[in-house]
Amino acid sequence: MERDPSLDALLELDGQVLVIDPETKHWVRFVVRRVPASETKPHGLDYSLTLHGPDGERLVGFDNAHAVRSRAGPGGKTGAALDHKHRLKTVRPYKYKDAATLLADFWSAVDAVLREKGIVS
Repeated sequence: MERDPSLDALLELDGQVLVIDPETKHWVRFVVRRVPASETKPHGLDYSLTLHGPDGERLVGFDNAHAVRSRAGPGGKTGAALDHKHRLKTVRPYKYKDAATLLADFWSAVDAVLREKGIVS
């Protein structure tokens, strides 16, 4: 497996909680740990990147803590890899590429939700 040069930056975020907007009290939290590579966590990471509202509700999340269905209904299949993203009330599979892409996708989703809520313009 090729070394991901952006992995160190992601791992350094472990445990960080950042206030995004002090006025509206929105914040992000990063939990990122190395784990043995497996079928469900092939990149050797256990991660959770989340945006929370002032009441602590998760608004955006990228993690690999549990399996998700590829689509709703009886035909939806659960994949082997656990990577997925939460956006407000929806959960969808996420295709993990590398740490830099994960961070970019996370911040894009955070920005989109904050724009929709009128918190940033």
